[in-house]
Amino acid sequence: MNNTTSAAAHGPYENTERGRHAAPAAGRHERHDLIIEVGHWRPALKRAGRLFAETVFVPTVLMFVFLNTLGLVAGLSAVLAWCVLTVSARWVSGRHMPGTLLVCVGSLCARATIALILSSAFAYLLQPVIASIFMAVLFLGSALLGRPITARLARDFIALPQALIQHQGMQRMFTQVAVLWGAGRLIDAAMSMGFLRFGVDFGLLSRGVFSGMLTILTIVACAAWGRRCVKRLGVTLRFGAPAAAAA
Repeated sequence: MNNTTSAAAHGPYENTERGRHAAPAAGRHERHDLIIEVGHWRPALKRAGRLFAETVFVPTVLMFVFLNTLGLVAGLSAVLAWCVLTVSARWVSGRHMPGTLLVCVGSLCARATIALILSSAFAYLLQPVIASIFMAVLFLGSALLGRPITARLARDFIALPQALIQHQGMQRMFTQVAVLWGAGRLIDAAMSMGFLRFGVDFGLLSRGVFSGMLTILTIVACAAWGRRCVKRLGVTLRFGAPAAAAA
Protein backbone atom coordinates (compact mmCIF):
# COMPACT_ATOMS: atom_id res chain seq x y z
CA MET A 1 0.00 0.00 0.00
CA ASN A 2 1.58 3.21 -1.14
CA ASN A 3 1.31 6.25 1.10
CA THR A 4 1.64 9.82 -0.13
CA THR A 5 1.83 13.04 1.83
CA SER A 6 0.61 16.46 0.61
CA ALA A 7 0.66 19.83 2.34
CA ALA A 8 -1.66 22.81 1.96
CA ALA A 9 -0.35 25.79 0.03
CA HIS A 10 0.60 27.83 3.10
CA GLY A 11 1.46 24.98 5.48
CA PRO A 12 4.78 24.83 7.33
CA TYR A 13 5.78 21.79 5.25
CA GLU A 14 5.35 23.54 1.91
CA ASN A 15 8.00 22.30 -0.50
CA THR A 16 9.95 25.55 -0.50
CA GLU A 17 13.26 26.58 0.96
CA ARG A 18 11.53 28.78 3.55
CA GLY A 19 9.16 25.98 4.50
CA ARG A 20 11.99 23.50 5.01
CA HIS A 21 13.87 25.86 7.31
CA ALA A 22 10.74 26.84 9.25
CA ALA A 23 9.54 23.28 9.95
CA PRO A 24 12.07 22.25 12.65
CA ALA A 25 11.29 25.40 14.62
CA ALA A 26 7.60 24.51 14.89
CA GLY A 27 6.01 25.93 18.02
CA ARG A 28 4.42 23.79 20.62
CA HIS A 29 0.86 24.74 19.70
CA GLU A 30 1.41 25.44 16.01
CA ARG A 31 -1.13 23.93 13.63
CA HIS A 32 0.14 22.17 10.52
CA ASP A 33 -2.16 22.35 7.49
CA LEU A 34 -1.13 18.91 6.35
CA ILE A 35 -3.04 16.14 4.60
CA ILE A 36 -1.70 12.59 4.90
CA GLU A 37 -3.04 9.92 2.58
CA VAL A 38 -3.15 6.59 4.39
CA GLY A 39 -4.70 4.54 1.61
CA HIS A 40 -7.62 2.15 1.84
CA TRP A 41 -8.36 0.71 5.30
CA ARG A 42 -10.67 -2.11 4.25
CA PRO A 43 -7.94 -4.37 2.76
CA ALA A 44 -5.90 -3.91 5.95
CA LEU A 45 -8.88 -4.87 8.12
CA LYS A 46 -9.55 -7.88 5.91
CA ARG A 47 -5.95 -9.07 6.23
CA ALA A 48 -6.03 -8.55 10.00
CA GLY A 49 -9.26 -10.53 10.30
CA ARG A 50 -7.87 -13.39 8.26
CA LEU A 51 -4.67 -13.41 10.30
CA PHE A 52 -6.70 -13.54 13.53
CA ALA A 53 -8.77 -16.46 12.21
CA GLU A 54 -5.70 -18.39 11.01
CA THR A 55 -3.48 -17.90 14.06
CA VAL A 56 -5.89 -17.45 16.99
CA PHE A 57 -9.51 -18.47 16.44
CA VAL A 58 -9.16 -21.73 14.47
CA PRO A 59 -6.20 -23.08 16.53
CA THR A 60 -8.11 -22.33 19.75
CA VAL A 61 -11.22 -24.14 18.50
CA LEU A 62 -9.13 -27.13 17.40
CA MET A 63 -7.36 -27.24 20.76
CA PHE A 64 -10.65 -27.05 22.67
CA VAL A 65 -12.41 -29.77 20.64
CA PHE A 66 -9.52 -32.27 20.52
CA LEU A 67 -8.46 -31.64 24.12
CA ASN A 68 -11.97 -32.48 25.37
CA THR A 69 -12.41 -35.51 23.11
CA LEU A 70 -9.04 -37.15 22.41
CA GLY A 71 -6.72 -35.57 24.94
CA LEU A 72 -3.84 -33.13 25.21
CA VAL A 73 -1.50 -34.72 22.66
CA ALA A 74 -4.25 -34.79 20.03
CA GLY A 75 -5.14 -31.16 20.74
CA LEU A 76 -1.58 -29.89 20.44
CA SER A 77 -0.95 -32.07 17.38
CA ALA A 78 -4.05 -30.56 15.74
CA VAL A 79 -2.66 -27.08 16.35
CA LEU A 80 0.69 -28.01 14.80
CA ALA A 81 -1.04 -29.67 11.84
CA TRP A 82 -3.12 -26.52 11.28
CA CYS A 83 0.03 -24.38 11.25
CA VAL A 84 1.64 -26.63 8.64
CA LEU A 85 -1.57 -26.66 6.55
CA THR A 86 -1.93 -22.86 6.66
CA VAL A 87 1.61 -22.18 5.46
CA SER A 88 1.62 -25.05 2.94
CA ALA A 89 -1.67 -23.95 1.36
CA ARG A 90 -0.31 -20.46 0.73
CA TRP A 91 3.00 -21.78 -0.57
CA VAL A 92 1.42 -24.33 -2.97
CA SER A 93 -1.09 -21.80 -4.31
CA GLY A 94 1.66 -19.23 -4.82
CA ARG A 95 -0.12 -16.62 -2.72
CA HIS A 96 1.72 -13.91 -0.82
CA MET A 97 3.23 -15.11 2.47
CA PRO A 98 3.00 -12.19 4.94
CA GLY A 99 5.86 -11.90 7.38
CA THR A 100 3.36 -11.34 10.18
CA LEU A 101 1.74 -14.69 9.40
CA LEU A 102 5.10 -16.49 9.55
CA VAL A 103 5.91 -14.86 12.90
CA CYS A 104 2.51 -15.77 14.38
CA VAL A 105 2.60 -19.34 13.06
CA GLY A 106 6.17 -19.78 14.28
CA SER A 107 5.18 -18.53 17.73
CA LEU A 108 2.16 -20.85 17.76
CA CYS A 109 4.32 -23.85 16.79
CA ALA A 110 6.80 -23.00 19.55
CA ARG A 111 3.99 -22.78 22.13
CA ALA A 112 2.53 -26.13 21.07
CA THR A 113 5.95 -27.82 21.00
CA ILE A 114 6.87 -26.59 24.49
CA ALA A 115 3.48 -27.69 25.80
CA LEU A 116 3.99 -31.14 24.23
CA ILE A 117 7.42 -31.48 25.82
CA LEU A 118 6.03 -30.46 29.22
CA SER A 119 2.78 -32.40 28.68
CA SER A 120 0.88 -29.38 29.98
CA ALA A 121 -2.06 -27.49 28.52
CA PHE A 122 -1.42 -24.86 31.18
CA ALA A 123 2.00 -24.20 29.64
CA TYR A 124 0.33 -23.70 26.25
CA LEU A 125 -1.93 -20.99 27.69
CA LEU A 126 0.64 -19.43 30.00
CA GLN A 127 3.05 -18.49 27.21
CA PRO A 128 0.76 -15.80 25.66
CA VAL A 129 0.39 -14.30 29.14
CA ILE A 130 4.17 -13.98 29.39
CA ALA A 131 4.23 -12.45 25.89
CA SER A 132 1.58 -9.89 26.89
CA ILE A 133 3.59 -8.92 29.97
CA PHE A 134 6.72 -8.55 27.83
CA MET A 135 4.85 -6.32 25.37
CA ALA A 136 3.48 -4.22 28.23
CA VAL A 137 6.96 -3.70 29.64
CA LEU A 138 8.30 -2.82 26.17
CA PHE A 139 5.64 -0.20 25.41
CA LEU A 140 5.36 1.28 28.90
CA GLY A 141 9.14 1.31 29.30
CA SER A 142 9.63 3.13 25.99
CA ALA A 143 7.03 5.71 27.08
CA LEU A 144 8.76 6.25 30.42
CA LEU A 145 12.12 6.69 28.70
CA GLY A 146 10.65 9.31 26.37
CA ARG A 147 11.34 7.18 23.30
CA PRO A 148 7.91 5.67 22.50
CA ILE A 149 8.18 2.65 20.26
CA THR A 150 4.89 3.69 18.66
CA ALA A 151 6.70 6.50 16.82
CA ARG A 152 8.80 3.93 14.98
CA LEU A 153 5.86 1.58 14.34
CA ALA A 154 3.74 4.41 12.89
CA ARG A 155 6.29 4.96 10.12
CA ASP A 156 5.72 1.38 8.95
CA PHE A 157 2.11 2.26 8.08
CA ILE A 158 1.98 6.01 7.34
CA ALA A 159 4.50 8.26 5.59
CA LEU A 160 5.10 11.09 8.07
CA PRO A 161 7.46 14.05 7.61
CA GLN A 162 10.42 13.80 9.97
CA ALA A 163 9.82 17.31 11.32
CA LEU A 164 6.23 16.37 12.19
CA ILE A 165 7.36 13.20 13.99
CA GLN A 166 9.73 15.29 16.11
CA HIS A 167 7.03 17.82 17.00
CA GLN A 168 6.30 17.96 20.74
CA GLY A 169 2.59 17.37 20.20
CA MET A 170 3.22 14.28 18.07
CA GLN A 171 5.77 12.89 20.51
CA ARG A 172 3.27 13.36 23.32
CA MET A 173 0.63 11.53 21.28
CA PHE A 174 3.02 8.64 20.54
CA THR A 175 3.80 8.39 24.26
CA GLN A 176 0.12 8.34 25.20
CA VAL A 177 -0.67 5.66 22.63
CA ALA A 178 2.25 3.57 23.92
CA VAL A 179 0.79 3.83 27.43
CA LEU A 180 -2.67 2.83 26.14
CA TRP A 181 -1.29 -0.22 24.35
CA GLY A 182 0.89 -1.24 27.30
CA ALA A 183 -2.08 -0.94 29.67
CA GLY A 184 -4.14 -3.07 27.29
CA ARG A 185 -1.50 -5.81 27.35
CA LEU A 186 -1.43 -5.77 31.16
CA ILE A 187 -5.22 -6.11 31.25
CA ASP A 188 -4.97 -8.99 28.77
CA ALA A 189 -2.41 -10.80 30.94
CA ALA A 190 -4.49 -10.29 34.10
CA MET A 191 -7.67 -11.41 32.35
CA SER A 192 -6.03 -14.55 30.98
CA MET A 193 -4.63 -15.51 34.38
CA GLY A 194 -8.02 -14.89 35.97
CA PHE A 195 -9.75 -17.22 33.52
CA LEU A 196 -7.01 -19.84 33.90
CA ARG A 197 -7.86 -20.08 37.61
CA PHE A 198 -11.16 -21.69 36.57
CA GLY A 199 -9.52 -24.27 34.32
CA VAL A 200 -8.02 -24.85 30.89
CA ASP A 201 -11.35 -24.58 29.06
CA PHE A 202 -11.90 -21.09 30.48
CA GLY A 203 -8.32 -20.22 29.58
CA LEU A 204 -8.98 -21.25 25.97
CA LEU A 205 -12.16 -19.17 25.94
CA SER A 206 -10.20 -16.17 27.16
CA ARG A 207 -7.43 -16.53 24.58
CA GLY A 208 -9.69 -17.36 21.65
CA VAL A 209 -12.47 -14.82 22.26
CA PHE A 210 -11.92 -12.22 24.95
CA SER A 211 -8.26 -11.52 24.22
CA GLY A 212 -9.11 -10.92 20.58
CA MET A 213 -11.95 -8.59 21.53
CA LEU A 214 -9.69 -6.70 23.93
CA THR A 215 -7.02 -6.33 21.24
CA ILE A 216 -9.57 -4.92 18.79
CA LEU A 217 -10.88 -2.47 21.39
CA THR A 218 -7.33 -1.38 22.22
CA ILE A 219 -6.50 -0.82 18.55
CA VAL A 220 -9.67 1.24 18.09
CA ALA A 221 -8.92 3.28 21.22
CA CYS A 222 -5.31 3.95 20.15
CA ALA A 223 -6.36 4.89 16.62
CA ALA A 224 -9.13 7.19 17.84
CA TRP A 225 -6.87 8.91 20.34
CA GLY A 226 -4.08 9.31 17.78
CA ARG A 227 -6.44 10.76 15.19
CA ARG A 228 -7.85 13.19 17.74
CA CYS A 229 -4.37 14.39 18.68
CA VAL A 230 -3.12 14.89 15.13
CA LYS A 231 -6.33 16.68 14.21
CA ARG A 232 -5.63 19.21 16.96
CA LEU A 233 -2.27 19.86 15.27
CA GLY A 234 -4.04 20.59 11.99
CA VAL A 235 -3.10 17.27 10.40
CA THR A 236 -5.81 15.49 8.41
CA LEU A 237 -5.68 11.74 7.82
CA ARG A 238 -7.47 11.00 4.57
CA PHE A 239 -8.49 7.41 3.88
CA GLY A 240 -8.85 6.12 0.35
CA ALA A 241 -6.76 5.96 -2.80
CA PRO A 242 -3.71 8.23 -2.80
CA ALA A 243 -4.17 11.46 -4.76
CA ALA A 244 -1.64 10.44 -7.40
CA ALA A 245 -3.35 7.11 -8.05
CA ALA A 246 -6.80 8.63 -8.11
CA ALA A 247 -5.89 11.22 -10.74
